Parts: sequence; structure tokens; C-alpha cells
Amino acid sequence: MQEEKEINKLGTAPVPQLMLSMGIPMILSMVLQAVYNIVDSAFVSNMAENGEAALNALTLAFPVQMLMVAVGIGTGVGANALLSKSLGQNNWEKVNRTAGNAVFLGVVIYVVFLLFGILGAGAYVGTQTANPLIISMTEDYLRICCCISFGIVFFSIYEKLLQASGHSMFSTIAQIAGAVTNIVLDPIMIYGLLGCPELGVKGAAYATVIGQCVSFGLAFVFHLKVNKEISNHIKYMRPSAKTIGEIYAIGLPAIIAQALMSVMTYGMNIILGGITESAVTAYGLYYKIQQFILFAAFGLRDAITPIVSFNHGMQSKSRIREGIKCGLVYTMVIMTAGFLVLEIFAVPLSGIFGLSGETQRLCVSAMRIISVSFLFAGVNIAFQGIFQALDSGIESLVISVLRQFLFVLPIAWIFARIVEQTGGNTWLVWLTIPIAEIISAGLAIVLMKRIYKRKVAAIQEEACRWKERTV
Repeated sequence: MQEEKEINKLGTAPVPQLMLSMGIPMILSMVLQAVYNIVDSAFVSNMAENGEAALNALTLAFPVQMLMVAVGIGTGVGANALLSKSLGQNNWEKVNRTAGNAVFLGVVIYVVFLLFGILGAGAYVGTQTANPLIISMTEDYLRICCCISFGIVFFSIYEKLLQASGHSMFSTIAQIAGAVTNIVLDPIMIYGLLGCPELGVKGAAYATVIGQCVSFGLAFVFHLKVNKEISNHIKYMRPSAKTIGEIYAIGLPAIIAQALMSVMTYGMNIILGGITESAVTAYGLYYKIQQFILFAAFGLRDAITPIVSFNHGMQSKSRIREGIKCGLVYTMVIMTAGFLVLEIFAVPLSGIFGLSGETQRLCVSAMRIISVSFLFAGVNIAFQGIFQALDSGIESLVISVLRQFLFVLPIAWIFARIVEQTGGNTWLVWLTIPIAEIISAGLAIVLMKRIYKRKVAAIQEEACRWKERTV
């Protein structure tokens, strides 16, 4: 009865309140994800020695961390959707097989990143810098994060299993516990407090993976405690090509969209490295700061999708339109607030990380120029969720590729060459992101009009359909 009541809310509750009630926990969860990416930077940048070099090292390692999260979360998203559908069908064999195969995939993902940490970290770092101190720090940080990556990988899996069965509060508790653990351990392990040896960058890495393991451990315990309907027998971990295919049919677009952020950051590190190491450090720090705002928008997007999708299935044109409108408005509120915060507090924010001189100037200019893109990125992010809800995943993926790859790296490379040859200011490269978001937003609006005409405008409103179904 409770499950039916929750489903009914998607089709009957006022859309503005519904979007807020669903969106706020998702926003909180996504923002906590950004905590892992920023707290290490805040502490290592204030190390007594080589703080700026350490910050640069974390910037170079960041794309791999993002890739781990992308693959883990994308796999979890696919398992989440498939498991939820199977629960609704009372198909317990498929429920158990989906959960078991998700865990199997987690093992495979961990092994891949373990091998990368052991064998590929050095080669990866060497493609971005020739500075021996930064290379050494990056390798140390990256090897620890990759070799003990089972925490983030399996938390991503069990988080989605909890959410699929309607227990998202437990996954949020696990995530908060991990983030708090990371924040507490960072100064202790980096600076050598309370009898702990001073580990520097290695301490930041250990604090991160310990926090991730805490989140995984709690999520696993919660899964065993509350997901009683799911069997954890080892036989269900036997790989099924069909089940794995169904998981990635849903999860692969999410992986690609998330992984593009990693590719873009890696590419920008190389391009900016051709100008100055300070530009790499400044961009990396800005990127981590902006994630608090972008991830909040991603959380709201994840609320937009089920609301619009459900009402699309219900063929309620009015609720689809309201969902689209509220999604766009709420996302723009988040992005506008983020834009204003970075414009107003750019200098004090950069000061938190102990930056000075050229690096601080570059970071402040990055905040004030790139943050203009938020006003257009909000449109793109909201439309991506709406496209997915209206069974237009390809269009959603196209916007991701354009705004995070095709319209970024080529333009950034051209601007960087201009800066190198003319001795111009690096702010020219920062313009790349607003340009990419503006062009992508224009194309997203064109695609939205086409999709709306094809999939929404043609709907004949049937006001009584939901009532007839649920009586």
C-alpha cells in the first residue's frame, strides 16, 4: 500500500512540491559527492612545504578519480533501474540476478582500476607534466586511490541498490559518514596530528579511501538489513550476459556522460600545461569548486527525469509541461545562485586554498569568467534530464558530447596557441567554457522543440486516465 501511495504521488502530487521533495535529498547526495573532490585540495594546498605542487598533483589525478566515479555510478544507475522494474513486476529471480551481477561488475571494475594503479599510473601522469616533484606526488596519490578503490566502486553499487528499493535515506547516511570521516582524517594524516606521521599527499589519499570504505561498509550493512527482499547468495553473482547487457543498456549513457567530464579535464590539463603549471593548478581548483554547483544541478536533474518520465507514460500533457517548466526554473535558480556566489566571493574562496600571486590571479579570473557559463549550463543540464525522460537518450548524449568535448577541447587548444604566440592573458582560454555552453544551449533548445512536437504536443490529454487506473 505504501509503495502504491509513493507511485501515485508521481501522477497526482503538485509538480512543484513533488520536484522539491524528490530533488532536495538527491541534491544533498550529489553535493556530498563533491566534498571528496575538494577537501583534500583545501588541506594539501596549506601544507608547510610544496602546497601548490601538491594541489597541482591532485588536479592531475582528478580525471582518473572522476572516471572511477563515472563507471561505478553508471553501473549502479543501470542496476537501479533494472532492479526497480523487476521489483514492480514481482520478478524475484531477476531482482536477485540483477543485484548479484551488479556486485560482480563491481569486482571487475575494481580489478581494472587496481591494475591501472599498479601498472599505468606513472605513464598517465607523464603525459601531463615533466615536473619530477609533481609526478612523484601524483603517482603516490593516484596509486593509493586506485589500489584501494573498492570503497568508492562498491559504495556506488550498494547506494543504487538501496535507492532502487526505496531506502535512499540509508545511502545518504552512509555518504555523510564517509564525507565526515574524510574531513576529520585529512588534517590528521596530512599534517601529522595526534601522533599520526606526517604523510602529506599520501595522507590525503589515505583519508579519501578510508572515507570511501566507511561509506561502502555502512551501505553494505544497510543493504543486508533493509533489503530483505534481495537474496545475496553467491550463485546470483554468476555473470549473465543478458542481465549485464540490460544493466549497461541503461547505464552506459550515464557512464559516457560522466566520463566526458574526466576526458575534458584531462584534455584541459594538457592544454593549459603548455602555457604554465599555475594555469593547470588554477583550473583544477576552480573545477572542484564549481562541482558543488554543477552537482546540485545534477541532483535536481535526477528528480526531473522520473517525474517527467512517469507522466509521459501516463500521457498527461499538462503534468509533462509543468515538469519541464519547473525543472528549467529550479535548475536556473541553482545556477544563477552559483554564478553570483563565485562572482562575489572569488577572492576569498581562492584564499582558502592558500593561493597567492599568479596562481591566485588565474583562479580568480577563472571563477569570474567561466562561471558565466552557469547561466547556460543550467539549460543544458535540465534538458538532458528531460530528454532522457521522453525516451530521447541519444539527444541527451549528443548535448553531453558537445558541451564537454567537441565544443571545448578544440576551441581551448586554439585559444591556448594564441596565448602562447602572442603572450596574451590566459583568460582567453577560460572563455572556452561559456562559448561551449552557449552553443550547446542553442542546439538543446532546437532539439527540445523537435522532441516536444513529436512526443508531447501530439498527446491527447486524458484527465481521467490516472484515476481510472488507480481506482
